[in-house]
Amino acid sequence: MKVLVIWRLLTVGGVNAGWRNRAIYFKQQGIFPEFLYTTDHGGRHIMDGVAPVYLTKDENKIVSIIRNGHYDAIIVVDTADAYRWLEKAEFSGPVIVEARTPEINKLIPHIKDFRSIRPATIVVPSLYQKRLVSILTENIPIEVIHNGIDTSFFRPIGGTDIDHNTPPNVAGDKKVIGWIGRIDRRKNWKLLLRIADLIKKERNDIQFWVIGGAQSVQREKFAAQRIEKHLEDMVRWFPVIPYQEMPYMYAKIRETGGCTLATTRGESFGNTFIEAMACGVPVVAPKVTSLPELVVHRKTGRLFREGHTHEAIKHIYQIIDMGQVKYEKMSHAAISQVRERFAMECIAPRYIELLRTLVGEVKHP
Repeated sequence: MKVLVIWRLLTVGGVNAGWRNRAIYFKQQGIFPEFLYTTDHGGRHIMDGVAPVYLTKDENKIVSIIRNGHYDAIIVVDTADAYRWLEKAEFSGPVIVEARTPEINKLIPHIKDFRSIRPATIVVPSLYQKRLVSILTENIPIEVIHNGIDTSFFRPIGGTDIDHNTPPNVAGDKKVIGWIGRIDRRKNWKLLLRIADLIKKERNDIQFWVIGGAQSVQREKFAAQRIEKHLEDMVRWFPVIPYQEMPYMYAKIRETGGCTLATTRGESFGNTFIEAMACGVPVVAPKVTSLPELVVHRKTGRLFREGHTHEAIKHIYQIIDMGQVKYEKMSHAAISQVRERFAMECIAPRYIELLRTLVGEVKHP
């Protein structure tokens, strides 16, 4: 089976990370994905060696790709223009829509008008996202299929397998708090800097690693405020870390007895949470949108009330100060949860079954 995944943005974020993991597993099962993007935001390397990638804004080229690709099914991820392209290409196979944007006002344009295309189903990555999509659509089935993760890739790494000669390196005996993702309004980097600023007044044994954001829209504002608040030493920024290096980043965080911190205003899923937990790193995150579906409070991490800065700091302290025995217990609970609930071999078969059923219905009505 051959499928085309259409999404506007070629990023290193959760959508593409999820599809990278799926593509590897799908190919092992005889399903061969290809990817069509219109804009590159530094994510090209994430698909290297995984699947063919088309990158173009030329509508004629896009229509030609769809028409000549002989795809058994097409998956459209939050791309309203795709329905016009499918019409022009006269694509007659099943179309699956993935609704991934967690903000209702930004999601509406992508699922309010399918033109003449009748989606076979809408796939969402969380129960939260299903509730959101059900407000905006009717008479189209909605399937919850979590993002899966390759637990042979994202795994606990320790001892001599960690390369301490490759940056970033841990400074002294500091505990490392990782913050991973784009630097924009939704990820709420301003709350991160407020938390760091308050912690700096209380302790000198904590360092933050901000990973990502090289092409983010608010990177210059972030850089300026980091300097303005005199946080350059405490909040280290690594704008570009290859996706393939992330297990080693998590390993260094875990080795210090640290955690990852999220300050996001909302997520439809949240790949970085399950990546961190798969590597044995507890997560501190706001109790919003889909996050309570991923992080089990007090077991695999801690959840704080949205906007409660001091509560977030309290939870960070509780994790990094809990002692090695309790930390290892939380770390192993996080690893087990991901392997049981989010491992690709647990998640992907549902998507494969959906694809085979829909393609079979078209070929053998």
